[in-house]
Amino acid sequence: MSKKIGFIGCGVMGKSIMGGIIGSGIAPASDITASDVYLPGLEAAQKEMGIRITTDNKEVVRNSDVIFLVVKPYVLKEAIDSFCDCITPDKVFISIAAGQTLEILKGYFGEGVKTIRVMPNTPAQVTAGMTGVCHNELVTEEDIDYAMKLLNAFGKAEQVPENLLDAVTGISGSGPAYVFMFIEALADGGVLEGLPRAQAYTFAAQTVFGSAKMVLDTGKHPGVLKDAVCSPAGTTIAAVSALEENNFRNAVIQAVHACAERSREMGK
Repeated sequence: MSKKIGFIGCGVMGKSIMGGIIGSGIAPASDITASDVYLPGLEAAQKEMGIRITTDNKEVVRNSDVIFLVVKPYVLKEAIDSFCDCITPDKVFISIAAGQTLEILKGYFGEGVKTIRVMPNTPAQVTAGMTGVCHNELVTEEDIDYAMKLLNAFGKAEQVPENLLDAVTGISGSGPAYVFMFIEALADGGVLEGLPRAQAYTFAAQTVFGSAKMVLDTGKHPGVLKDAVCSPAGTTIAAVSALEENNFRNAVIQAVHACAERSREMGK
């Protein structure tokens, strides 16, 4: 028997997670209830996926076994306050709020609440997300197994110690933005060399997609795969040299560090 699943927040990420869960067959749409302050968005989600909707957060919590908190960090406390008198020890809460640590969540919830903290990313919209996961000591093995099943429904999910979740934010949580910038820059280079803009984006995006798939499917080190493309005195090594001359790798490393630092600041 499937568990009842609730969503406090029904924005883009909430709908992406729901879509993955429904599409994977883990739970039918009729077992999912979502609430949001934006009624047109709720109604659109109901029409698109067949979920149950409400504007009452308490109704979501009362009728659900697992509740996703898909709200921005600055409204998380307000959202939890709206349903705190409906919490029972058997319910599991999954928060996606960046920088909001398990300790902060405990301060909002109070004692005795099963809490899982996750950091997904926007490719969840195309069931290709990457999610980092940690949880408090009250979450059982059965709870986390089910949560991981839900989180893998819209991509890949891996457990990490909470002190590494800021690093996850720097790599995968915010990482799509860096990749989109790279695709845009790669396409700009193609346009500079004469490719039509639309074709340049297709070549750039498919190249990034295929390269990422090679890393995941082959299990080979990215450096090994890079070396295989770099013929002696060839075109690729000339391009790699130009990237290194412009501090390409260090710029990416520093971007991840800056993002992780900001995430840590948000948790203070």
